[in-house]
Amino acid sequence: MSKSLDRLTLLQTFVRIADAGSISAAARDLGLSQPSVSRQLAELEARFKAHLMRRTTHSLALTEVGVELLADARRLLDEWEALEEKHLDAEKTPQGQLKVVAPVALGQLYLLDMAIQFQQQYPLISLSWQLEDRPIRFAEVGCDCWIKIGSVVDESLIVEPLGQVERMVVAAPELLKEYGRPKTLSDLESLPFVALEPFEGRQIPLTHAEEETRVLSPTVRMVTNNISALRQATLAGLGAAVIPRWFIEEDLRYQRLIDVQPNWRAPTLTIHMASLPGRHRPYRLRAFLDALRQTVPEIPGVERMHAASKRPRGERRQMR
Repeated sequence: MSKSLDRLTLLQTFVRIADAGSISAAARDLGLSQPSVSRQLAELEARFKAHLMRRTTHSLALTEVGVELLADARRLLDEWEALEEKHLDAEKTPQGQLKVVAPVALGQLYLLDMAIQFQQQYPLISLSWQLEDRPIRFAEVGCDCWIKIGSVVDESLIVEPLGQVERMVVAAPELLKEYGRPKTLSDLESLPFVALEPFEGRQIPLTHAEEETRVLSPTVRMVTNNISALRQATLAGLGAAVIPRWFIEEDLRYQRLIDVQPNWRAPTLTIHMASLPGRHRPYRLRAFLDALRQTVPEIPGVERMHAASKRPRGERRQMR
């Protein structure tokens, strides 16, 4: 084995340890013994004359040097893969590892079917389908594609808008029996509400079909950061709520929830996909992004963005 391959192997092992969160988990993923993986990490630290990870009782944490090396290692491994693909048949079947992070509810209800079909279509791809609503750091999680509802504040990423989410005010029939169905926005404001963080709060802007905008300040009985909890509380009649159509399409169809003001809508939210700028995009990633572009606009209550395009947001590789 050549020295250059030794170094590449050490970096691959280091990245796998960082992704797995422990040496034992990385050893299982790599099909190696735990002592072997530990020796590779120790050899890499010896080469760089620095500690790359802090060992705690239950896990590992990257040092500052480790964080910097992890970003550089991912880039180097990407470049190596690009070199391999350049000299392989361009029509070969996509293969390798692909890590995608998607919103919890959207990733379960609609995008999961697409992900399963994609993996079945390309069986040589090892797909990691991670569901997370909180912001992520690409360099730390080793993500290839991040799907996010709402704005992406990391300006080091390339962000592409895929569709706009329709959101409406809904309530359970039981709540409307108690308070009466609101005929005006003043009536609507008198209803108790359940609110979703961080999109809603004490003030809820609504826009009419004729583009008039009003801001409601209803009484909020409950606040949650989970859309499933929001739906359950609304179904239980705890209050009205602003919920995206894609999440309650079946509830609306069977009138478990009622669109109480059909001519008024909350501000739309945009579904984005994000990736690193300037990085090599292997066949498997390009194929997945194409599938995503086709799937998202077909979700109920999601409007296709006709002028959707990639938006470079800076060339900085440093994750914040």
